[in-house]
Amino acid sequence: MTGTVQHPGELVHRIYLKARPEEVWAALTRSDLTKRYGYGGRIDIDPRPGGAYRGYASEAMVGSGVDMVIIEGEIIEAEPDRRLALTWRMTADPAMAAEGPTRLTYDIGQDERGLTTLTVTHDLTGAPHTAALVTGATPGTGGGWSFVLSDLKSLLETGTGITG
Repeated sequence: MTGTVQHPGELVHRIYLKARPEEVWAALTRSDLTKRYGYGGRIDIDPRPGGAYRGYASEAMVGSGVDMVIIEGEIIEAEPDRRLALTWRMTADPAMAAEGPTRLTYDIGQDERGLTTLTVTHDLTGAPHTAALVTGATPGTGGGWSFVLSDLKSLLETGTGITG
């Protein structure tokens, strides 16, 4: 993982992957893959502007058979294999839900060596509780974006992540 920068209200991560852009896109938009890295939750996504996004708690988080939405959003931009931007609101925590939606952007590119770059920009303006969670500053919550992106890289490069 490289390039973690935080500007006032904005968190930016960039990682370099030995994976094709379409594989990165799939890992961001397909539930069968989101269940295999990070916190292991499935998603429902309609990857077009105006489409809905929902992230669900994993079984490890809440127990078997529970289908709990923990993140809701709306797709702002969707360019397959290049860019996905959405609103992102943590609904499972009342303090974070009260902050309203933040903006999350995934930019997928390639560098001169042929490596795929994934730049994740999370605009956290006015959302201090959400910022504490996604930066990994909230104890017992697992490491935030650094954890998720490290595990995504592991999954795409080795076929296995921490989650499975």
